Amino acid sequence: MPPIPSLVPLMEPPRGPRDHDVGHGMRSALLDEFKTNQKTKRYELKDIYDHIVEFSGDQHGSRFIQTKLETANSDEKDRVFREIQSNALQLMSDVFGNYVIQKFFEHGDQTQKRTLANKMKGQVFALSTQMYACRVVQKALEHVLTDQQASIVKEIENRVMDCLRDQNGNHVIQKAIERVPAEHMQVIVSAFVGRVQELSTHPYGCRVIQRMLEHCEPQVKRLVLEEIRGCEATLIPDQYGNYVTQHAIELGSDEDRARVFELIKSQLLAFSQHKYASNVVEASLKHATNEQRREIMMTLREKDPRGESYLVLMIKDGFGNYVVQRLLDTLEKSDYIAFMDILQPEMVKAKRLASSKQVQAYEYLDNDDTTASPYRKRTKPSEQLVAKCNYEYR
Repeated sequence: MPPIPSLVPLMEPPRGPRDHDVGHGMRSALLDEFKTNQKTKRYELKDIYDHIVEFSGDQHGSRFIQTKLETANSDEKDRVFREIQSNALQLMSDVFGNYVIQKFFEHGDQTQKRTLANKMKGQVFALSTQMYACRVVQKALEHVLTDQQASIVKEIENRVMDCLRDQNGNHVIQKAIERVPAEHMQVIVSAFVGRVQELSTHPYGCRVIQRMLEHCEPQVKRLVLEEIRGCEATLIPDQYGNYVTQHAIELGSDEDRARVFELIKSQLLAFSQHKYASNVVEASLKHATNEQRREIMMTLREKDPRGESYLVLMIKDGFGNYVVQRLLDTLEKSDYIAFMDILQPEMVKAKRLASSKQVQAYEYLDNDDTTASPYRKRTKPSEQLVAKCNYEYR
């Protein structure tokens, strides 16, 4: 990964009103006194005036300022803000100072928020790709007015793919998709259209595609879903693409869900026994119709070339058994009863396997009241297995 760009200039965050050697841990007498007596003496913001920047760069001092800012009056906030204002850019990149800046975006007035956002001008990309400052950029996008949201976003338009591929910057892109009005996101969003498969299989890009499905306007969402449509067989078993496919199932149309369902049904055993694809199978069952779940029940009765049923193979499998459990979770009562008639003989064949015991921990309660739970937790074979099967019929 390319080195994270530095802010210009980027110096050690100032720690107080006097010069000292930060590298040797020197600090003012007031901060020493505070750290020694904070549990026995009640401090207020006025007690640390003229030392706000130093306290902001200290773990305990920063936490103290954050707490006080939540309930401070306007005069107190104004005094604290005047002290940090000239050092705001440096504090944004500081491991503790960034939290103080975030608090001003949350609890400051509009003038203070605008001043801080202006400090970021020309530095948004560098801040977005810095470990601590990226949190400040996200907080700014949550709390500044629309015109400043647009200004922040504009600075990363020419570096949008660099930002997306960065371990910190991708969170800023996600926040922008969530918070910034669509008319200011057109350049950024258009950079992703036509690259959905590539981004869906990227550890950070997959998160951005998920946010697009959640927050973008219907026409953009439809473009993304159409691109997913052409590569579902690749995305379903992918380490990252499976999450995008699950989102497409949840947030897509009935037609989108039906298309994925048919693909899954055609490769049910292979997908159910796959570490990542099995998650998509479960998501598809969760959002399937009752008729589609009955189709899965029938598919599970098919046999492989060796004559072993899909159901037995899935009961034995470390991933497939969770798919069987999900099917049990989602079946309506009459289908559940029918499936148990199919399942119980197969359980006999696999009863010695731990994964099969997870499925066996579902026990049908013979109760004519359809509003009651037809499932009972078994006390054996182990508490751990029981915990995985804590489900009530709905």
